[in-house]
Amino acid sequence: MQLRELRDYCQRRGWSIADEYVDTGWSGAQAIRPQLDRLMKEARQRRFGAVLVWKLDRWGRSLVNSLQTVQELVSLGVRFIAVTQNIDTDESNPMSRFMLHIFGAFAEFEREMIRERTVSGIRAARAKGKKLGRPKRVFRRDQAVHLRQIGRSWRAIAKQLGVPVSTIVDSCNDAARAAGRTSVCTRL
Repeated sequence: MQLRELRDYCQRRGWSIADEYVDTGWSGAQAIRPQLDRLMKEARQRRFGAVLVWKLDRWGRSLVNSLQTVQELVSLGVRFIAVTQNIDTDESNPMSRFMLHIFGAFAEFEREMIRERTVSGIRAARAKGKKLGRPKRVFRRDQAVHLRQIGRSWRAIAKQLGVPVSTIVDSCNDAARAAGRTSVCTRL
């Protein structure tokens, strides 16, 4: 939906789209995201004249990082436009730049509230005696080590013991460290 609206926005103005930068699976709170890094690199190379985002919190949720990157774009002569919030860093629009700061502060506040509620929820669950995290895998580690020592593959050991391969490898390496050896099991 967001990309469609941004494409429509460009089409209504007769603008061509240089590229689309979408960081799927990355938190907006992180300063380093692959597509954001690529966008900033290409902005420094003057590959486009404007950056459009659907909403400011799609750009980032850290106020400091969001404002730094937007200010860098402006210094490079690249307009920053949040289309649903009427934010445009065009020089003729000082009110829009003011709103950019306000919305950025709200996005950071929202992220911090989510984090605070998550931490409270985890504390409440622990207080009620809930076990958090992945369930423990129960198997005989000594049997896994023995099977590996006689030449069985990781996959064969995991299948025989009914646990994931990574669990077997990690467990064997833990056993080796506990015994004072560098490693009994290594990933192949």
